[in-house]
Amino acid sequence: MRTAPPSQCDTRPRGPLRVDAIVIGRNEGTRLLACLDSLAGQVQRIIYVDSGSTDGSVAQAEARGAEVVALDMSRPFTAARARNTGLQHLGVSGTPGLVQFIDGDCVLDTGWLAQATDFLAHHPDVAVVCGRRRERAPEASVYNWLCDQEWNTPIGETRACGGDALMRRDALLAVGGYRDTLIAGEEPELCVRLRHAGWRIWRLDHEMTLHDAQMFRFSQWWNRTRRAGHAFAEGAFLHGAPPERHWVTETRRAIVWGALLPLLILLSAIVSPLFAAAVALLYPLQFLRLSRRMRPIAAFYSVLGKCPEALGVIEFHLNRLRGSQRDLIEYK
Repeated sequence: MRTAPPSQCDTRPRGPLRVDAIVIGRNEGTRLLACLDSLAGQVQRIIYVDSGSTDGSVAQAEARGAEVVALDMSRPFTAARARNTGLQHLGVSGTPGLVQFIDGDCVLDTGWLAQATDFLAHHPDVAVVCGRRRERAPEASVYNWLCDQEWNTPIGETRACGGDALMRRDALLAVGGYRDTLIAGEEPELCVRLRHAGWRIWRLDHEMTLHDAQMFRFSQWWNRTRRAGHAFAEGAFLHGAPPERHWVTETRRAIVWGALLPLLILLSAIVSPLFAAAVALLYPLQFLRLSRRMRPIAAFYSVLGKCPEALGVIEFHLNRLRGSQRDLIEYK
């Protein structure tokens, strides 16, 4: 049975809301310990879902007082399935509660939960709140810096959240939780279903988590961007119809700039090199256009990123036609 959101006019405080945490990770080492330590004393229960760690993470998490759940690795791993497994372990309580989802390579800001729970108590129609996720060392590499910029999304009501977020458990369960099969983009897809059910998503102007990407190689950035393209294509396939048009624009941009134009340049170079050169000029023009609203280095990687995004889009549709599911595209 679908749980309808309360009236948007009813903004009375709801009283203390129970908060539990679900952490997912694999071989995070000291980063996991820092994550668990940041949650200690702030939440009722800490559920740690481990996906086949071999670095002692399970024993260390248990020593920290977390309830450890070993993910069934006989099935393809997805972060969505890990989070759903944590929800199942948490069980259903008669008391309205909140769940703080956090990745094992993140640390929760000490003031976040107080701000976020207060906001939800006064906004009963909001199902999800998120804040500012920052990169621990943006200066360590351009790829870390790009992550930090990517997470700096607008404040206020929004359409989606990321992996770290505080959610109403009843709203999450009412829409069926995360979609297990998604290898990426599971949070925005969940938010689509929550919004269809009448709930709202909100980004607060407050620090939430500190992330440790440790991306130092071009290949890591390439694979992460390819995974984003896969997420765009699958999201558009699931929810691309009007009026939602979920990730249709992002998918189209990836295909045009990352596949169709390169193919056109390659084929026309055989017949008319001059025409090929003219088409190729679209890329520096696009770079200049984007540089007017973002830093040049971000504009450069935005243009370049359309190639791996296009590969991800193509991979999704090829696997869909074959009736197979793509394994997780990892970058660490």
